[in-house]
Amino acid sequence: MRSESDDATLIARSFDDPQYFGELFRRHAPPLHRYAARRLGGDLADDIVAETFHVAFSKRESYDQARSDALPWLWRIATNLMRRHHRSESRMYRALARTGVDPVLEGHADLVAEQVTAAAGTSDLAAALAGLRKGDRDVLLLIAWGELSYQQVADVLDIPVGTVRSRLNRARTKVRKALDERD
Repeated sequence: MRSESDDATLIARSFDDPQYFGELFRRHAPPLHRYAARRLGGDLADDIVAETFHVAFSKRESYDQARSDALPWLWRIATNLMRRHHRSESRMYRALARTGVDPVLEGHADLVAEQVTAAAGTSDLAAALAGLRKGDRDVLLLIAWGELSYQQVADVLDIPVGTVRSRLNRARTKVRKALDERD
């Protein structure tokens, strides 16, 4: 039974009253923004999230109403937009490798504690991420930073779950090898 406030219902209601689409933004923009900020930095994350919801709003008539959760649809849009910023992402990872400063700013105390404990590993991890193929990096980061399930990643990237598993395994192997080589 469909809930009165599930995503598909909100999208359907937004045809008569666009304000219903704002609830989707309130629900899903924060995790999308955190993910985009980690991949591209804060400035581009704002643009990616805004553009994601702009695209989603303009294409809402094509949304599959059988899906009550719009998050995979929104992640797919955001991921496709981020792919266009591949150069920026690579530059950010190279800068992260040099500086060890994570672009996602939480609380000041959290940031200081994390920087003290992970400063050495951060730059190595960033260098390892920069060396991955785009498809492998997308899968790894959607799972690790986006906290999506294998099925959700498959839906976002429009690939089979088996491909998600193989790309994740390949990415983990390459990252582990790169980190082991640096130790």
